[in-house]
Amino acid sequence: MEPSAGESGETQLKLRRFPPFMRFWLASTVSDFGTYITSVALSVLILVTMDGTPVDQGLVNAARWAPYLLFGLVAGVWIDRFPRGTVLVGGDFGRGVILAGLCAMAVTGVISVPAVVVLMFVFGTLALTSDAAHQSFLPQLVPRSLLTRANARLQQGDTVAQTAGGAAAGGLVALVGAPFALLFDAASYFLSAAVLLTLDRPAVQRQGQRKQRLRHKVAEGLQWVYGRSRLPPLAWSTHTWFIGSAILGTAMPILILKDLGLGALGLGLVMGCAGVGAVIGTTLSIRVGRRWGTGAAMVASRLAQPLAIALVALAPAAAGTPLAGESYGSPADWPGGLWAAFILAGAGQLLFGLLMGVEGPLEMGYCQAVTPDRLLARMSATMRSVNRGMIVVGAPLGGVIAAAAGTAVALWTSAAFLLLASLLLLFSDFRYARTEDHLLSDEEAVLP
Repeated sequence: MEPSAGESGETQLKLRRFPPFMRFWLASTVSDFGTYITSVALSVLILVTMDGTPVDQGLVNAARWAPYLLFGLVAGVWIDRFPRGTVLVGGDFGRGVILAGLCAMAVTGVISVPAVVVLMFVFGTLALTSDAAHQSFLPQLVPRSLLTRANARLQQGDTVAQTAGGAAAGGLVALVGAPFALLFDAASYFLSAAVLLTLDRPAVQRQGQRKQRLRHKVAEGLQWVYGRSRLPPLAWSTHTWFIGSAILGTAMPILILKDLGLGALGLGLVMGCAGVGAVIGTTLSIRVGRRWGTGAAMVASRLAQPLAIALVALAPAAAGTPLAGESYGSPADWPGGLWAAFILAGAGQLLFGLLMGVEGPLEMGYCQAVTPDRLLARMSATMRSVNRGMIVVGAPLGGVIAAAAGTAVALWTSAAFLLLASLLLLFSDFRYARTEDHLLSDEEAVLP
């Protein structure tokens, strides 16, 4: 049954009764807004300003996520030893400095693809620590009964940022250039760090202060993720999903900027379509999860995602005559074929964003609900390290496929991986999973 209007209002009131969470949500939304500006600006910087290749684009994307593969499994153990709020502040400030340095290098003309790869690796290392702390910090701000709704609120902020940030990024890059657009993301990280500094630091849970060996702690996190009855299929499906998503992340800017010549504004508008869809999806997420159950809702969402990518893959055919090498500065200059391609790509991204918006809060809420507090950082780090490690595989793969066989083939390959990910869930018992059946109480969550 759907919650009544009174129940909905009560739940919203409960969230608002936790001011630290509301400030946490504000900080997250501000930094998310800047992140989507960087997603456009970095692609334009590599593919247009530096005239890079699809392989360059894939390598830069891979460098950003390589730290998750290399250090991800120990990040949760390390974070357990420090106040999570402090880790978040340091991660935001450090990433702001990195982006400011990247801008300075581009402006002074000393930038190169290897330099960007190195800076993105450092950026990714800071993001790794912040991401693990982010998910394990949230249960310290709200009761576990509100985790799914709190995750939905966070993702709604992210999707609003994606919609506004993606759409604004194209115009901003066209107006001030890709390097200076990166400064806006740097400023967003500095502002986020300032907001996080206003939060009280919840005490780090010390479960008996047992000094376990690093290997044991890592093994405990792995066992928790891959040993529970319904987490393993979710984990393997999500790992596969990230390969397909990484291929898409490499191929999409190449399609818009190189193949279709729609420029930074076109790329920003297409990304903004995904944001609009995600806003709708996160709004529906809780309702869909209640009606269908967490597992069924996620299976349905993942089964439909390959169809969304198929729409994007058909965009070059809709454009008609190949236009590679051409560039159009304004939508007013786009011929009819390009408008058709833009509409098709935008519709695919709209649908893809909607489906991700539905599944995102449900997935994170489920993982947090079944995991005790002492294992939250390790669960998050394990999932994220392997997931982002798959980007290290998928991003260069997407670049190689795009360079060797064309962008459309890379997009169809992305759709194939997403289909495989959905089938891994469909043919597992996770499709019967319901978060409510596994929700730990706040007292149970801190038991050793």
